[in-house]
Amino acid sequence: MSNYTIRFAVPGDEELILSFIHALADYEHMSDQVVATPELLREWLFEKKKAEVLFALDGQRAVGIALFFHNFSTFLGRAGIYLEDLFVLPEERGKGYGQALLRRLARIALDRGCGRLEWACLDWNRPSIDFYTKKMHALPMDEWTTYRLTGQTLAQAAAAEA
Repeated sequence: MSNYTIRFAVPGDEELILSFIHALADYEHMSDQVVATPELLREWLFEKKKAEVLFALDGQRAVGIALFFHNFSTFLGRAGIYLEDLFVLPEERGKGYGQALLRRLARIALDRGCGRLEWACLDWNRPSIDFYTKKMHALPMDEWTTYRLTGQTLAQAAAAEA
């Protein structure tokens, strides 16, 4: 990892971002759920600026990605950063790229005055859980369950009378 850099994604990186999304979905056994396209990524990342992407590079080769966006904590009264995806290519794991991406993200959070950096992890993903808790000293949140509305349930909720 001696020749690594981290950079923000720029327009033109949509195919590279999508390749990491597909690799992550495959790792998480969720490949059938990916509907993102380069056009959607261009629109939402670079035109609407709703999320940001960092790449970890070994020389010129992208080996890891962190996709994140701002959320807001009413208790803290300030924004935070939510890490949606952190993924390092399997053959590049254990070399420090994940740590480098998280450390850069922590610096971005502090530089932007954010109150916290948080993310979710699948319960079965023991290698990632160990990395987050042992290497990064992150604390799991007890007594919280993530809920989601998507597709038809999202449309039904939007159409319902108040």
